[in-house]
Amino acid sequence: MTAQEDSARRLEDSELLDRCNELQRVLVSQDIDLLRVAGLRNKNGVPFSGLIYSHQMSVTIGQMVRDLELIVRATSLEEWLNRVEYLPL
Repeated sequence: MTAQEDSARRLEDSELLDRCNELQRVLVSQDIDLLRVAGLRNKNGVPFSGLIYSHQMSVTIGQMVRDLELIVRATSLEEWLNRVEYLPL
């Protein structure tokens, strides 16, 4: 599901992480500001359901799709609590 599909496109980064918690979904983003917000949450003990980040210039769409498919097949939601992972793997 995309932020647009969830009518969450205009949410602030922290609110978007909260929304992902509600939906029990890991957030996938290329927004570097989300790294800062996730880091602050980790530092302050504020839980989030996980963040997968890729810089726009460091991974192709095809590689991103392959990496996300691998992540989905190899991990569970519980493993993602308060975790940040960078793509490409």
